[in-house]
Amino acid sequence: MSKITTELLLERAVPRSTRLRKIETLNLSKLQLKTGDLDPRLFSRLRHLQKLDLSDNLLDKFPNSLTLPDLRVLNCNNNKLEDVTALKQFPLLEELTYENNVYLTLNDDYKVMFLLQNLRLLNGKDITKLANHVRCVNSRKLTSKVTAHWEKFFRDQLPEKYTAEQVKSIKKKFLKSVQTNVVYGPSSLSEFTRWRVKMIAEEFLAYSLGLELNSDTEPEEKMDENEEEGTESPREAAEDVAKVGDFSSYISNVTVTPSKRKRNHSKSSPGKKRSKTQANTKEEAALNPRKSSHEDVSAEPLHFLQCHSKGNSREDFKTQLWSCVFEPVLDSGARKDPIVSSSRTVATCGGESVCLIDCETGTVLKKYKVATEEFFSVAWTTLTMVISDSRKKAHNILAAAGRRGIVKLIHVAADFCYGEIKAHKKPIATVCFSPTQETHLFTASYDKRIALWDIGIPDCDYNFKASQLLVLETASIPLRIALVPTCPEQYLLAGCEDGCFAWNIKLDKGQKTRPFEAIFQFPDEESMTTSHRVDGLAFLNDDVVVSKSSKPGCIYLWSWSRSFDAKGKGCQRTMSAVILAELEWSTTDMSYLTLSTCPAKEYVFCGDEKGSVWMYNLSSYTTAWGSAKGKRSERKISPTQILEWPELRVNGEQPPEILVNNVIADPAFTYLVVLTSVNITAIWKKS
Repeated sequence: MSKITTELLLERAVPRSTRLRKIETLNLSKLQLKTGDLDPRLFSRLRHLQKLDLSDNLLDKFPNSLTLPDLRVLNCNNNKLEDVTALKQFPLLEELTYENNVYLTLNDDYKVMFLLQNLRLLNGKDITKLANHVRCVNSRKLTSKVTAHWEKFFRDQLPEKYTAEQVKSIKKKFLKSVQTNVVYGPSSLSEFTRWRVKMIAEEFLAYSLGLELNSDTEPEEKMDENEEEGTESPREAAEDVAKVGDFSSYISNVTVTPSKRKRNHSKSSPGKKRSKTQANTKEEAALNPRKSSHEDVSAEPLHFLQCHSKGNSREDFKTQLWSCVFEPVLDSGARKDPIVSSSRTVATCGGESVCLIDCETGTVLKKYKVATEEFFSVAWTTLTMVISDSRKKAHNILAAAGRRGIVKLIHVAADFCYGEIKAHKKPIATVCFSPTQETHLFTASYDKRIALWDIGIPDCDYNFKASQLLVLETASIPLRIALVPTCPEQYLLAGCEDGCFAWNIKLDKGQKTRPFEAIFQFPDEESMTTSHRVDGLAFLNDDVVVSKSSKPGCIYLWSWSRSFDAKGKGCQRTMSAVILAELEWSTTDMSYLTLSTCPAKEYVFCGDEKGSVWMYNLSSYTTAWGSAKGKRSERKISPTQILEWPELRVNGEQPPEILVNNVIADPAFTYLVVLTSVNITAIWKKS
């Protein structure tokens, strides 16, 4: 029997009513209502209903024929809605809220903006301007692309005299092709774009060929289980994760000129670590970076973003940005090739916030804030979660950690910080996930410990259980960690304040707390030493390690397999790193300017104290290094190219001295993301 009766509707009316047709405001919240409880025959009698509250129920969709012709305000917060297209039956709707429906994404926001022509407020935000853009500019662009696709690929396939079967066949091919090939806007809106393209294509065919128009605006094919999820505007999802005021807003008064900035050669003390601590700037410029005598990478700056500002202040040039990592593409299967699976969405952290940025458009897709936190590191993993009705789906999870020693776990597609792990009592310097065990997370802390956690897989209500599997003891603070690619479940490397160490992390060993197994020696003038700060560490390929020390201008490439003697006995053994080459880099003694690698393209990247990015293409060296007889390169390897920081002015003024704290490329080396000490994220694109 339905939970909703005439008596209930009259009782829940505001104010109470004696007749259904007189009800203008109705509160049906917190009744555990399911979709089947919304009886169209009963609701059709609510002819003058203007405000309806269905929050805190169990609705997964709306029936298509509720017939509420005068409905203006609808609240669907805290349900289980999976689709919004049925809301088109309420054409007079002006205010709509559906926060905390975890299966709805930014794509659904755009769908309702298109479908509801009178909508002014969505989830409490004025969307008038954006909605007009979606209905007019977006539709115009897509219509042009759909028409061009027909003219180029399908027009000549249809004979002058055609049969119904021929039309049916070409319609099917055209709809499939146009949804696959017409691309517009950021990848986070790909589902909405396909939905609109299909709609526009059907309208085009109906007009051009006189075909019957399918009035069902819902896509015929659901998104594949492994297909990339859309993202949505930020919502408050946990007590200390704040809401963003708007879709990314741009600061327009930023100028970039090709002239080089004046060099400031002042240095800060190498012994003292620089303090680790959002508005969005966007400007495009054509810039000729400084070139070495080697090949030209032809990269140009796309965007300069100031999206981590404290209090969203445009005057904040003090917040330091520390870590960035590209989001993995969810479509696994045949797309494990790192180049094919490259994403253009990057997560960045610094200060009190974590941002997700579309590198192509410069749009800040999401922003998570914790007022008392200072984020130092972010890492991605992909978990297969049970979403509803025992269905499983892959979702990307972002881990973020920093000064408080707490790991935040964020389900990005749902815009929900579903949990935290109190991992350490002191700050966490860096985190990384295992490439083979998706729930295994390593956290390296100022408490001189590296912990391995199993974060578990959350259920459909986001209940999860995290457990500590292992603790690795370090002699000094760990700064960078890397799992050995050939045996990621057995060995971990760490660059620390006082050396480079290795641990055996195999879980079949009984010991839960372990000392380091090896410490590596590196050249120091005329001798070898283990005592030096290693603030950069990454693998270039399965064997070649790239490490950077605080010794001025010192980046070494060395062989893991030839340096580490796994057959040796005993713990805490000292081993000499088998050096393959040294990279020519800045002569600064500034610490914590970390490096990164792009293994698929055999590149190394490292920023300097002057805002420049040093890039090294090492593809011509790796074959020789792979040989057992490979000898050390006698000369330092010069950078392939140095990208210099352009003359960037904000409000007519040049930012203070710029240090490049981190720089990372996507797996295909299409984008280069540069994080600085002055709260500016620079995005370069290889042309």
